[in-house]
Amino acid sequence: MDSDKTICAELVQAWGFARDQGKWDDLLAIFHAGGEIAVSWFRGPYPEFVAHCQRNFGRGSEAKHLLWPARVSVNGARATAETSVAILVRQTIDGIATDLTSNGRFLDRLERRGGVWRMIERAALYEKDRLDPVEPSPKFDAMMAGANAQKYPAPYRYMAYRVHAAGRSLAEPVHYDGRAETEALKQRYAEWLKGA
Repeated sequence: MDSDKTICAELVQAWGFARDQGKWDDLLAIFHAGGEIAVSWFRGPYPEFVAHCQRNFGRGSEAKHLLWPARVSVNGARATAETSVAILVRQTIDGIATDLTSNGRFLDRLERRGGVWRMIERAALYEKDRLDPVEPSPKFDAMMAGANAQKYPAPYRYMAYRVHAAGRSLAEPVHYDGRAETEALKQRYAEWLKGA
């Protein structure tokens, strides 16, 4: 059991490294076939997510995922993991270099198939975020004054602003604690782990 937990925790950590370093084959190998992922800007099949990341790697924004140790629960060939994450993104918006810090958690489902543990589902859950200028300037203040960022929910307000500034749409529902869809997701994970 403890070795299973360790393997699952290592997969969680490996995801962040492979994603941030552009190790696409390694990133694909973390999920079983048929896996799904839901983050602020993408919801769907995991291979499509990886392909999108690969296409956009090094094209205007730099991301780093800082992952804390995962809390892993194992039941036979099934496991769930919950991991705190800080997502750091440098992106130029309207000619201004910005740094986004988004705090949240990854909720993962993992499965052992043919003796091999891999993820089968990941959902990002957002808690709080902030957007700062790399260098303080009146231009940044003016940009934010006209941004109307308050229209987005507080847990992912500046992540949403950044996603829209990059010309993308949010992949609803974007998860955060207290949202009905998020509470249903947590319940689904718990029931799945029990084998229900």
